[in-house]
Amino acid sequence: MTALRNDLLLRALLRRPVPRTPVWIMRQAGRYLPEYRATRAGAGDFMSLCRNPELACEVTMQPLRRYALDAAILFSDILTVPDAMGLGLHFVGGEGPKFERPVQNADAVRALRVPDVEKTLGYVFDAVRTIRRELDGAVPLIGFAGSPFTCGTYMVEGGSSRGFPTIRGLASEAPEVLDELMDKVAETTIEYLNAQIEAGAQAVQIFDTWGAALEPGDFRRFSLASMQRIVDGLTREKDGRRIPVVLFTKGAGELLSDLAETGCDALGVDWTTDLGTAREYVRDKVALQGNLDPATLRESADAVRAGVAETLASYGDGPGHVFNLGHGITPDVDPDRVTVLVDAVHELSPQYHES
Repeated sequence: MTALRNDLLLRALLRRPVPRTPVWIMRQAGRYLPEYRATRAGAGDFMSLCRNPELACEVTMQPLRRYALDAAILFSDILTVPDAMGLGLHFVGGEGPKFERPVQNADAVRALRVPDVEKTLGYVFDAVRTIRRELDGAVPLIGFAGSPFTCGTYMVEGGSSRGFPTIRGLASEAPEVLDELMDKVAETTIEYLNAQIEAGAQAVQIFDTWGAALEPGDFRRFSLASMQRIVDGLTREKDGRRIPVVLFTKGAGELLSDLAETGCDALGVDWTTDLGTAREYVRDKVALQGNLDPATLRESADAVRAGVAETLASYGDGPGHVFNLGHGITPDVDPDRVTVLVDAVHELSPQYHES
C-alpha cells in the first residue's frame, strides 16, 4: 500500500519524538456533522450504514475533509461483536441498542458461540480496506472494539442500563459464569481486531466505557483481565511497523497504573483525571491520549482555545501525548469549534516538543 505521509499519531503512541502533538477526536465521524446526518439518512438506519463498506468509508473520511486531523478511525460500533455472536442486535428510536436474546445465565453463556469473524463481520474488514485505499497514505487508520466487560453489559442487560443490576448480580453470585462470558467475548475480540489489522488498521483502541463502574477488585477480575488477554493475543507488528494498542477505560483514575502494566502502548484518559496526575500513575511507561472535556466544545472559541492550552500544559514536555477529548464528541457541537480545537493544537503544541 501507499507509504504513510503523516505518522505523527503512530510515533506519539510509541512515545517517540514528534514536532507537535497529534490530534484526533473520539466520534469524529458523527451526528455533529451535517454531512454525516445526510449520509445516515440516506442509508436508512445506523446498522445499514455500518454494514455498507462504501458508506462506512464515506463517513470515516468526512471529518478529514474538514479538519487537519492526524488519524482516521474506522466507522463502526462496539456492538458488532455481540451481534456476530448471535444475540440479535437492533436499535430502537429513543432507547438505543437492544438485543433480542440477552445472555443472563450459565446455560446461555455456555451456548454462546465464538463466531467465524470473517463470515459474520466481513463487512467491517471490507470497510477497513476501502478506507485505507481512500486515505492513500494521508494519515493512519485506527481500528477498534469494545472491551469484553463493556460489550458484556449490553449482552447481559439486553441493552443500555442504569447501574447494570443483572451483570453485577452475575459478578457477585456466579462469577465463574461471568468469567466464561468474558473469555468468549475476549476470544472473539482478538480475532476481530487481528482481522482489522490484517485488513489495514494501523493502530487499535479498546473502548472500556463501563469497566470502572465495577469495584476495583471486580474491575481487575472481569474487565482488566479480559483486556489483558486481548493485548496478549494481538498482532503487534505488520509491514515492518509496530501496531500500537490503546486502552481507554472511562473513569479509570488510579486504575491507570494497573492498565499501564498490561503491555499496551497507550492509555486514553477521560477529563476527570489531570494528565499530569495520569503521568504519575503510569510513570511514563505508556503514552497518554486525551483529555479535554467534551463540554468545552459547547463554549466560546476562546474557551476552546484556553481548554486546549490547559490540556497541553497538564501533560507538559516530552513525547507520548495524543490530543483528544476525554470522551466522544457530542451531537450538539458546532463543527466550527472543532476547527478552533485542531488549529489550537497545531499552534500551541510545538513548544512542548524539542525542535
